Amino acid sequence: MDFKPLVTLLAIVNPLAIVPFFIHYTRDFSKAQKRRTIITASFSAFLVIATSALLGLQILDFFSISLASFQVGGGMLLLISSMNMLNAQPAEAKTQTHELEDGAAKAAMGASIAVVPLTIPLLTGPATMSTVVIYAEKAQDLFQLGTLVAYGVVIGLATALCFSLADPIARVLGKTGINVMTRLMGLILAALAVEVMADGLQKLFPVLGRVL
Repeated sequence: MDFKPLVTLLAIVNPLAIVPFFIHYTRDFSKAQKRRTIITASFSAFLVIATSALLGLQILDFFSISLASFQVGGGMLLLISSMNMLNAQPAEAKTQTHELEDGAAKAAMGASIAVVPLTIPLLTGPATMSTVVIYAEKAQDLFQLGTLVAYGVVIGLATALCFSLADPIARVLGKTGINVMTRLMGLILAALAVEVMADGLQKLFPVLGRVL
């Protein structure tokens, strides 16, 4: 059995590095809300990988979307989130307090954050999707394709484990430490967004690569 795709996916997804973002997005959540967010994000990560493996090529072909275009769009979303984090603001627009008093509204907010931006694009962005599509294209039989989907399960479990440790990490760092880490991660996220967009733009416009 080839474990190279699993190692590659773990390195790209790197759920441990997303823990600061999880702390930032769920800082006002109850334990039950965080638990639902963890479950939703973990399952969503698996779903993205499984879908990319089974239908990635077909979906991109159907909508006539190139991986390069997908990179540019994902990079823009990352950049918007990073700008908010650098200004010490939530990366997502927060719902008003009176709107959060309703349990259904809270659950909906948690589910929304779990999918975007935690799962897409932070956990499973263009790099993850394109990697899965590449390995799916190389799969020679249904067993290898099924193994790739099974690796998505491993990624989901790793995500759940890392996010479940977020509270102990938050207690160790404290509020000041989390604020500092949030700004630092915002800066790193901005740099990552530029790299993702630059790579996509060079693929869309090869002349940019020669100029730069």
